[in-house]
Amino acid sequence: MFARRARGLLDFTFALLCVWCAYHHTPAGALLRRAGAWAFHTRTTARPLLAYYDGVSGTAVPVPAALPAALLTRVPTSAEALAWGTHSALKALDAKAREPALALARAEGIDPESLVDPVRGPVATRRLLDALAGDFPSEEARVTAVFAGRVPARFALERVGAEGGALSLERLAKQLPPGFEGSSVGAAQALALSTALMLGWPVSESAPVTSPFGYRVHPTLRTRRMHTGVDLAVRTGTTVTAVAAGVVRRSSEDSVNGRVLVLDHGRGVTTAYCHNSELLVKAGTRVEKGQAIALSGSTGRSTGPHLHYQLELAARPVDPFGFRTALRTADGATEL
Repeated sequence: MFARRARGLLDFTFALLCVWCAYHHTPAGALLRRAGAWAFHTRTTARPLLAYYDGVSGTAVPVPAALPAALLTRVPTSAEALAWGTHSALKALDAKAREPALALARAEGIDPESLVDPVRGPVATRRLLDALAGDFPSEEARVTAVFAGRVPARFALERVGAEGGALSLERLAKQLPPGFEGSSVGAAQALALSTALMLGWPVSESAPVTSPFGYRVHPTLRTRRMHTGVDLAVRTGTTVTAVAAGVVRRSSEDSVNGRVLVLDHGRGVTTAYCHNSELLVKAGTRVEKGQAIALSGSTGRSTGPHLHYQLELAARPVDPFGFRTALRTADGATEL
């Protein structure tokens, strides 16, 4: 009798745990939490529904450091973007986690404190990355060395090389010696930030912003809530282009986002394009930067023609304007 009661209590406990997990970690739970917040006029921490369909998971990416003035007037190179992303990720770490990078800087004759200095940081970090390029040609291996140290990164690189196949940060992280597994978190953040910095823009640079990223009073629901992207005013039928090469993870339609595309650019970076009148690519398709992927419109929950453009790093929406550098125009000039 006691055993049956104990088992019944255990089953009940596990059932409650399953309900709790579903409520906090599934699209249905997020929808229920948002509906409850709307009904009772309260705030909710539920993630945007798009975040459950982008195929990306991971740890939160830190708020990036301010862009250097030089990158506001021209297109950054991949080396500059990687240095800026690595500098931003280093700044978010505690002193202990930074120690491998500081030790590398000392060995290379670079002032360790300059790596996290707001002014000198990006330049000093690039010097460090350039010094590592000979031993670690790939960006994935180079940032692993920054956050784990030269010896652990070399060990992981040799193990991955012995297995064969394509090199990736995920494979390097799995081969790091015991005690260094957490180093891959900083490396992943650095790569995500640098990738986001190299993104283009989905429509004309001159398209007005009708609603920026951040909290606002929703135009149709009339409640204050987080706007997880930026709304760009464009006419119906305007060509929407991919901001970077990637794979189409979602190409579908719903009552909220209308006709929506979600692109996975790798390294934890995804972009979403909502309220289109027509989708030009299907799920699973590989697209290139600048390729036409949709025609803008006003489908779904929309008050007029526009494009809702959303950028997510590690499944968390961030302000796209935090990564918008000067882009080239047709005549080769730069504009903000």
